[in-house]
Amino acid sequence: MELRTLGRSGCAVSALALGTMTFGAETDEAGAHEQLDVFTEAGGTLVDTADVYSAGASEEIVGRWLAARPADVRDRVVLATKGRFPMGEDANALGTSRRHLRRALDDSLSRLGVDHVDLYQLHAWDPLTPLEETLRFLDDAVRAGKVGYPGLSNFTGWQVQRAVDVAEREHLAVPVTLQPSYSLLVRGIEAEIVPACRYNGLGLLPWGPLGGGWLSGKYTRDQRPEGATRLGEDPGRGMEAYDRVAARARTWDVLEAVQDVAEARGATMPQVALAWLLARPAVSSVILGARTTDQLRGNLGAAGLALSAEETARLDAVSDPAEPDYPYGEVGTEQRSRDLAG
Repeated sequence: MELRTLGRSGCAVSALALGTMTFGAETDEAGAHEQLDVFTEAGGTLVDTADVYSAGASEEIVGRWLAARPADVRDRVVLATKGRFPMGEDANALGTSRRHLRRALDDSLSRLGVDHVDLYQLHAWDPLTPLEETLRFLDDAVRAGKVGYPGLSNFTGWQVQRAVDVAEREHLAVPVTLQPSYSLLVRGIEAEIVPACRYNGLGLLPWGPLGGGWLSGKYTRDQRPEGATRLGEDPGRGMEAYDRVAARARTWDVLEAVQDVAEARGATMPQVALAWLLARPAVSSVILGARTTDQLRGNLGAAGLALSAEETARLDAVSDPAEPDYPYGEVGTEQRSRDLAG
């Protein structure tokens, strides 16, 4: 599997990462350990979890897997987790305050059975905590050897820039990654967030690369989802809610194009969608989330798939979110351009 650096750090990670949000909920411990084995045997190194995944059970499952594996396997794993969301009922059991993050990080290390993690990510922005307080805690954690690198998740463009500016001004550890939702169906981050990350050297770790299952091709226009799928069990779930996504003509245009490319290449639709994302600017590693080992094995096939310029151009065009002329479209872009040739 291809290796890339974790943003502007010198840490090498696999271009495909294993997300563990399903562990302890949709995937039992035996299935989770099997996924971790298959992933690492395929050359995968970056394993991403969070304290809030299954209320800590995901970290515990990953920790027991690490403890049961030989040193050469453990040493290859680049371990990432996150903190910010509620882990209790108390008012201080969430957010990015020093008080909460200190407890959250120590609890994560305990559940994982390790003395440090390679990447510790703020799971989202906290409007109540001064950024200086949060970033100073992360710097302290890096200096204490509990964290290798700080990272961000679900930040907007201005929040990314602000975090980098404050860290550099105060001579604190600067975030090296951002984990956003990003796929052929979710490209809004390209307007401000991707440019902010590229300018500051942050690597992208996209989550939801298959649009919550939509890009697998398992949903159709004329049949609301049923059965053992995420939307089959809860059609109104989150960003990928069936009625919301199905109402967009662009959704079906994208799915048709992905299917055409997949059939022409003898690949699966998920592999095509992942290959497109792997080639996007600033992407360090794409996070795979699977319920089953078979799904994971299929998605890992994207590691060897390189789309042609023509295939990429078609997918780019059909998935274009059509930003308004100002400030992101042709008019706004022209206003910000400069040509020395006149």
